[in-house]
Amino acid sequence: MTFELADVAVVAPQSSQRAQSAPKIRRAAIMGNFPPRMCGLATFTRDMYACLSRALPKAGWRVVAMNDPNGAYDYPDVVTDQIAQNDPEAYRRLAASLNADGIDVMFVQHEFGIFGGPAGEYLIECLERLNMPVVTTLHTVLETPNDDQKRVMAALIRVSSTLITMAERGAKILREVYKVPDAQILVVPHGAPSRPLGDTERFKEVFGVGGQKTLMTFGLLSPNKGIETIIKALPDILDSTPDLSYLIVGATHPHLVASQGEAYRDSLMDMARQLGVEDHIVFVNRFMDDAELIDILQATDIYVTPYLTETQITSGTLSYALALGRPVVSTPYWHAAEALADGVGIICPFEDSAAFAHEISNLLTSDEHRAAMSQRAYDYARPSRWSAVANSMSTAPPLISTRETSRPETSREVP
Repeated sequence: MTFELADVAVVAPQSSQRAQSAPKIRRAAIMGNFPPRMCGLATFTRDMYACLSRALPKAGWRVVAMNDPNGAYDYPDVVTDQIAQNDPEAYRRLAASLNADGIDVMFVQHEFGIFGGPAGEYLIECLERLNMPVVTTLHTVLETPNDDQKRVMAALIRVSSTLITMAERGAKILREVYKVPDAQILVVPHGAPSRPLGDTERFKEVFGVGGQKTLMTFGLLSPNKGIETIIKALPDILDSTPDLSYLIVGATHPHLVASQGEAYRDSLMDMARQLGVEDHIVFVNRFMDDAELIDILQATDIYVTPYLTETQITSGTLSYALALGRPVVSTPYWHAAEALADGVGIICPFEDSAAFAHEISNLLTSDEHRAAMSQRAYDYARPSRWSAVANSMSTAPPLISTRETSRPETSREVP
């Protein structure tokens, strides 16, 4: 079965007879952040909508965009609804509207910070009122939730027919911490673009780093990215590779700008000056569209994600880098530890600049080593291409199950 037709059945996991007579997907909705809001979840929601709408070309769609307290955005025409994050009544009105519109399935992109109320509990005000199945993609799965997060997660489990996580570690936490049955969990890789594995040099010319070796970090700039770890490693890396540029790509996180302006970026520049490496760092202070991001990734010899904590279940930037065949050196946050195993990439301890310098230097000085790692990354990431993600979601039983048969009759208590 594939998502080529719009008459995909809404199937129940326990009953093939029910699956044959289950309702069809004629109307669907997807909820999350959406561009031009600048964050990875907005990009993911847009790409997931594009993936599913192409797979279901005859289905009608409602695209629900979350607005943060800063207000609304100039959304494209595909966005049909906007919800003010901190307006609980707006969530209830949305539920009533979706029910009245005969929506067959609701796809939710969940991150605690984008919904209003303690730990985003206003979202539950909507979901518990819906008449259709809810398929929830969990962009964060917390191993040690606080009381509010635990309560909201228990409710989210109760109202969701299917919980999607993008890593096996997420599925393990759902089973062991939240006691979610396997039948309710689906593991689907973070989607990523598809391009042929190509030579970096022709892309480097576009970004003004032709003839140089390149490192890159991408994403909204904030302290949790651990960029200091790489800046501190640069003096040692430059000893063996003096023709090096470190590309730090991405606008400063809007919330950080609102609270302290560009003070954090300025501190990184100060550190680079003090270490004498400022001429080897290129700040690209803007939010890139997909085409340009893919180009600059293809201009990258080594992609680095030196994040500071392990509790990141998925990284869109890591998924993109692997899909484009970039050798990756990273700290062992959950997604990286899983994705980079078996020689796909290299793991260094948190905040260990010396280890990063050693591993990066070894890669930069061996074209053969980099080429082999590039091919391993490219091959590993084949299941994460958006077309493969759509196929995976459509063939893994069940993606969507009827509310009556799949949801527990009572809410679970999270220990």
